[in-house]
Amino acid sequence: MPQDPTQFSASELIAAYRSKALSPVEVVAATLKRIGELQPHFNAFRAVDAEGALAQARASEARWSKGAPLGMLDGVPVGFKDLLNVRGFPTRKGSLATPDVVQQEDSPPAARLRESGAAILGKTQTAEFGLKGLTETRLAGVTPNAWDRSYVSGGSSGGAAVAAALGLGALQVGTDGGGSIRNPAAVNGVFGFKPTFGRVAGYPHNGSLFHIGPITRTVTDAALLLNVIGKPDARDWTSLPSDGRDWTNGLDSGVKGLRIAYSRTLGYIQVDPGVAAVVDRAVARLAELGAIVEEADPGFSDPSAIIDAINAERAIRLRRDIGDAGLELIDPAIRKRVERLERYTLAEVVEANERRAELGIRLRRFHEKYDLLVTPVQSKPVPRLGVAPETPFAVPFNITQQPAASAPAGFDNNGLPVGLQIVGPQFGDATVLRLARAFEKLQPFPTPHLDWLSRL
Repeated sequence: MPQDPTQFSASELIAAYRSKALSPVEVVAATLKRIGELQPHFNAFRAVDAEGALAQARASEARWSKGAPLGMLDGVPVGFKDLLNVRGFPTRKGSLATPDVVQQEDSPPAARLRESGAAILGKTQTAEFGLKGLTETRLAGVTPNAWDRSYVSGGSSGGAAVAAALGLGALQVGTDGGGSIRNPAAVNGVFGFKPTFGRVAGYPHNGSLFHIGPITRTVTDAALLLNVIGKPDARDWTSLPSDGRDWTNGLDSGVKGLRIAYSRTLGYIQVDPGVAAVVDRAVARLAELGAIVEEADPGFSDPSAIIDAINAERAIRLRRDIGDAGLELIDPAIRKRVERLERYTLAEVVEANERRAELGIRLRRFHEKYDLLVTPVQSKPVPRLGVAPETPFAVPFNITQQPAASAPAGFDNNGLPVGLQIVGPQFGDATVLRLARAFEKLQPFPTPHLDWLSRL
């Protein structure tokens, strides 16, 4: 077990609280200290409430001393992407166009974590309105990569991924409308999981592409977090019912006999040879675990036009929410995208939804033969600041609402992380987590070294 409390996993923290080897106050204080040291260099958080987090930690410590924790994550520090409402914080969504108004109501995941006794640290940086794969905004500045500050952290959950990688809170909650959990998880070398649509309730609701899920340093921590946030909420009529499942059950049961399809390109994506080689090696290791691996493409063409047309709804809602004056304040590239999406006709959106249904059916049939599909996450190495990572492998599985994860697979030729995407059939979240955990045990996920900090 590590000596630095910021490097403990959530499961290790709970064990340490139970044995009284550590207290929530010690852990939260150490985490806040680390945030203070690293925030000037990595800009992972938009807002931190140190006083509030310590007050929650003291309350948690009192509960643990009595042997009566509120829930399975009592006293564990957690951050929330700044697209999600958290009581006591403004939700700025990475934009100058949003009001600096304190929220009076928790989003469903924040409410569930507060009920569980987690210590809420604050809000992590996001790309503006989650509409870009790059966490660099006029409101909040640049959030660089956790491994090398000359490179990008991805997006739109860039702050959450950097915070997870650097030990700025064992648990981070992100969102994914087209790769926004898996993209930054891949380029920062952490585990990111997009559950089946509706598994984690959302409010205010943000459309049928929008998923909420964990970004963590371990697969077990993601499962623990899903145990708490993976519950229905009356405010989200699309949320799935809970069967009381413990997502950590069966994590370590192995993957022998699982039928896995490996698609290097999905049939239409050009992949950098260095990135492909890293993923090839990772997939070869899956066979060592006893899985039955076969190269196979699902057989669909680039679905970017489908997700564009569906996102017309989001563009129209954004203009309604911030008005023409607000649009003038946002990133020009995002404004152009909003204006382009608004031009879709109702007939085109209806046609896109028909094509979406066809894609969903195709993948359901594909998963009748294969338990899981694995692909790269990125098509190219991590770019330098100012250029969004290319992660076209993520988009199809928002359209089909399937569970998908990014697990650290290795490093590109510049020493930056490469992600392996694991995709399950709709509602097959447990199988995705199971393969990810088996791979993690075989090839443990590394963490960044920050020796350079001592020289500053």
